[in-house]
Amino acid sequence: MINSIRQRVLNGDLLAGTFINLGSSLTAEMAAQSGFDWVLIDIEHGAGDHESLVHQLQAVGGTPAAPIVRIASNEPPRFKRVLDMGASGVMVPYISSVAEAEQAVASMRYPPRGIRGVAKLNRGSGFGVDFEDYFARSHELLTTVVQIETREALDCIDGIAAVDGVDVLFIGPLDLSVNLGIPEQFDNPKFSDARRKVASAARRAGKAAGILLLNPAQVEATVQAGFTFIALGSDGGLVANGMQQLASAFEPCRK
Repeated sequence: MINSIRQRVLNGDLLAGTFINLGSSLTAEMAAQSGFDWVLIDIEHGAGDHESLVHQLQAVGGTPAAPIVRIASNEPPRFKRVLDMGASGVMVPYISSVAEAEQAVASMRYPPRGIRGVAKLNRGSGFGVDFEDYFARSHELLTTVVQIETREALDCIDGIAAVDGVDVLFIGPLDLSVNLGIPEQFDNPKFSDARRKVASAARRAGKAAGILLLNPAQVEATVQAGFTFIALGSDGGLVANGMQQLASAFEPCRK
């Protein structure tokens, strides 16, 4: 059975995560063993594909962390593919309307609750061993994370939050800042207002507010602002920064 964190999400527990964008099962395993509650395996912008995804899911499966997979777009076949592989939840980019949120939830759920195709012999259902329980309870166990990245999403944020089955309203900071006309200006009042709007809508609907952070110093203030599903950094960012620091040690000797 999958490692479900959905009830903890809806209870408002603080759940810490990080992004895995290198497509590596090794960095996925390292991150998942480091004390995070969840890891986000990124097949939207990340280097991995569906072939590497199964290895990453297997690596995370032996740890306490729940694997959430970000798919490339809000299309039903993409959901069933990663869920059948054993993802504990799905992050869906660019949700900008209530109808899009409803479609995402429907793609997470089997009929009659949704439109997810049914198959028994897959990793998500224990290759058939856990199928009956998985089929009956997966709508209660799987976490649906919708990304808020556009003006249009902010305009209907209460409607999106109210959709049954939407569990997390997750701000994509870079896309949202770009679409607000303030690229990477995360201290801009427009961006701060958007953050407050998302956190307030999540609270009113009994859902979680989430966001990706790049600076550990931001964590405390973000929690105080009402966010509980927080990702900090990525494997790619960590490796890139570390390599740059190593290389910079030689600079004094080049002069």
